[in-house]
Amino acid sequence: MSLQACADIVAKGDADRFAAVMAAPVAARKMLLPIYAFNVEVARAPWVASEPMIGEMRLQWWRDALEEIAEDKVVRKHEVTTQLARVLDGEGARILDKLVQARRWDLYTDAFEDAGHFDEYLDATGGGLMWVAARALGATNETAFRALGRASGLANLFLAVPELEARGRKPVVDGRPEAISGLAKMALKDMGRHKLPKGGRAAGLAAWRTRGLLKRAAANPDRVIDGRLDESEFQRRLLLIWAAARI
Repeated sequence: MSLQACADIVAKGDADRFAAVMAAPVAARKMLLPIYAFNVEVARAPWVASEPMIGEMRLQWWRDALEEIAEDKVVRKHEVTTQLARVLDGEGARILDKLVQARRWDLYTDAFEDAGHFDEYLDATGGGLMWVAARALGATNETAFRALGRASGLANLFLAVPELEARGRKPVVDGRPEAISGLAKMALKDMGRHKLPKGGRAAGLAAWRTRGLLKRAAANPDRVIDGRLDESEFQRRLLLIWAAARI
């Protein structure tokens, strides 16, 4: 039930966030790793389930664990939940519960109902995760961190578009190039409205690739459709070094 188990889960399941955690101060890592390990477990639950009902059961298991944390009950033993209970308070657990609920969409092949549903999904997943992580580090500016989290969630979704479509999913409401470009521009504008405060800024490291990915998507949305949004490995390393230097 060690923190190392959480680190191993993040390293294997979310390379970008693991790199961000390793670039963060040591004290921050102890708070961030259980939260990010939880996110990996929840995000992959729909994909390892043989059918939607099994996925529903997996997600409900995590909701039950979060309820135990929120109500300060004895938390079920698990390599992630044990560590998670040490870094979350009731409010943090309730925010992550909304993330789990939003992930139910991933179980099915239905499209988003409309733009509002899509925005809610990004806010509950990307926005909620970023805010819980920042809040655990002492942040108080929810608006700024949620905006960054939503933008990061959109960028990550853009990276996954080709694979999601290959699996029969409909990852965006409108897949036309101009619509994709518009989403990227709006996310960049939303990010630009807010300056991250010092408190909790290590959580913002998780979005170290976001601005570059969204700029490329805005300028050339065909790169999203064709799966050519990634930067070079050299550029990636420079981006992370630059982001870490600003903490």
